[in-house]
Amino acid sequence: MLPKLDIPKLLPLDEAVARREQHREAGERVVLTNGCFDLLHTGHLYFLKEAAKQGDHLFIMLNGDQSVKALKGPTRPIQSETERAYLLGSLPFVDCLAVFHTPRLTAEITALRPDIYVKAGDYDMTNINAEERGALESCGTDIRFLPFLEGYSTTSLIAKICAAADTF
Repeated sequence: MLPKLDIPKLLPLDEAVARREQHREAGERVVLTNGCFDLLHTGHLYFLKEAAKQGDHLFIMLNGDQSVKALKGPTRPIQSETERAYLLGSLPFVDCLAVFHTPRLTAEITALRPDIYVKAGDYDMTNINAEERGALESCGTDIRFLPFLEGYSTTSLIAKICAAADTF
């Protein structure tokens, strides 16, 4: 069992919204992204560092455990939402985290009203969720797609780990 982890960047949504409003009042741009970040790897770090460069503050909406399970299948997540939040919250270029438990983060987008929203280059305007896209557009959010670092994914990392385990 994990000890109680100190994750000061992990906030309930209402506190994340309040922090976002402080940044807006200061004229600072908030960048929002979201994901499972199940096994933090090189591709994630590359993407998040690039995302942080798009504005003044990087906010991450993290899929909760049940949301990951619904998206990725019954064997996921590998790490709990608390473990994943601890890792992401340890990154110096991440300013704020919140967990969402629904299939889509439309309500969170509407509440946060980010200046910029980023997804990795495996997404584009044709495959981003239409409901989320509508919420982003209604908030006047600039939607950006950052280059996808080929060869780095959680699925490929899990496959490598499984292959390595077969050699024992």
